[in-house]
Amino acid sequence: MLFDTLLSLTPQTSSGGGESKEDKVMDLAAGIYKQIPENIDYDATAKLLSVDPCPLNVVLLQEIQRYNVLLNEIRRSLVDLEKGIQGLVVMTMELEVVFNSLFEGRVPPSWEKAYSSLKPLGAWTRDLVMRMEQLSHWAQTSHPPIIFWMSGFTFPTGFLTAVLQTFARQNGVSVDMLQWEFSVLTVTDANVTGAPKDGVLIKGLFLQGAGWDRKNSLLIEAAPMQLVCAMPSIHFKPCEIKKRAPKGMYTCPCYYYPNRAGGGGRPSFVVAVDLKSGEKPADHWIKRGTALLMSLDY
Repeated sequence: MLFDTLLSLTPQTSSGGGESKEDKVMDLAAGIYKQIPENIDYDATAKLLSVDPCPLNVVLLQEIQRYNVLLNEIRRSLVDLEKGIQGLVVMTMELEVVFNSLFEGRVPPSWEKAYSSLKPLGAWTRDLVMRMEQLSHWAQTSHPPIIFWMSGFTFPTGFLTAVLQTFARQNGVSVDMLQWEFSVLTVTDANVTGAPKDGVLIKGLFLQGAGWDRKNSLLIEAAPMQLVCAMPSIHFKPCEIKKRAPKGMYTCPCYYYPNRAGGGGRPSFVVAVDLKSGEKPADHWIKRGTALLMSLDY
């Protein structure tokens, strides 16, 4: 694709008769602008969902609001940048930052405010398109996905809280009395025919610092040179808090992105997921720094 080709260009100072730095940024900006999806109609979606103001629908509307703000900011900055390069408006400091970010293949800071990510510009843009596809399909059908891509939410902890609230209302219990049970699927997503009665199925997580035995559903040592591996989908099921922790489990931290310490005032930790520790004790995986990641840096 032309867009991928543009992204792979190594930034170089223009010389001779070659394409100028400004031309490269203009081409790249045009490619991004074409890829950015349309806003989701918030009012129409709110009207469609008004018959069922459940916690998950509230989350959907909140996510639509945040992403629409982001999409508007991307379009505005790209249009202003084009005008600035053409000399139609003053090239402000803000536009200089956007210009240099695009030229260096980085996400402009004003675009990063919606959610944290370490992805370079090309991967970030493709990821954004996928995020919007999940929300758009949900908004158009008013039916939640059978398997949620939790990584596509700007506020995943809010999504998980909504799942707990749904269970609490259906079963007449307090959210404070609930915890999670986790079951890693042994089948592929293609073989999942419906959503679970309680809780949600989550796809798209990555395991770092260990491997995963899909057949026996437990942790194993990572293959040589394997930094991360894709996890099967996981059933997040709410249940009432149990006094005793299950044996033979590793409480695996799940982070929003590879920077585990977080950044920009936002924590990266999302939730702790119990995984079968296999032949090794939990301490072994703690020393390995084994964790689940919702997104990668590429």
